[in-house]
Amino acid sequence: MAGVERRAFKQAVFALRDDQVALDVVQDAMLKLSERYGDRPAGEFPPLFQRILQNAIHDHFRRSKVRSLWTTLLSAFGGDDEEASDPLEVLGAESNASEHQPPPDQLERKQIQGVLESEISRLPPRQREAFLMRYWEEMDIASTAAAMGCSEGSVKTHCSRATHTLAAALRAQGIEP
Repeated sequence: MAGVERRAFKQAVFALRDDQVALDVVQDAMLKLSERYGDRPAGEFPPLFQRILQNAIHDHFRRSKVRSLWTTLLSAFGGDDEEASDPLEVLGAESNASEHQPPPDQLERKQIQGVLESEISRLPPRQREAFLMRYWEEMDIASTAAAMGCSEGSVKTHCSRATHTLAAALRAQGIEP
């Protein structure tokens, strides 16, 4: 299987353009193959693995797209700190920099944070649960699905609906990046 691993790694590097991310994606695909299809005949592994790897690469791009959406949408609320990687963490953190901001900026930041929390609390329970686990707790899809007792597809659907609902609600309240 070593040849398959090398080919898979090269395929993932080509698609993802990052050795470390590709290694993680290939490793996750191998784990899924062994966990879900370990009882199958060895001859079925190569096509199953290719399908799992392709799905893992697509999942990576979907997650990146959603994270990019939220980073773009919320980065304007996190201040001017280029180092901050997660705008949701930046919103919740009371840093020394925010204490030295002018009071109107501090007030605006608090108000935006309040609106975001309020909109999250208005989401339907399953969407809120999926959204918070995936984006606040940074759980992967499989862990979120296991915790929620549903399929990975349901988690993806709940998260997608939650992000679209939140983005629309924030825009409706005049909050634009």
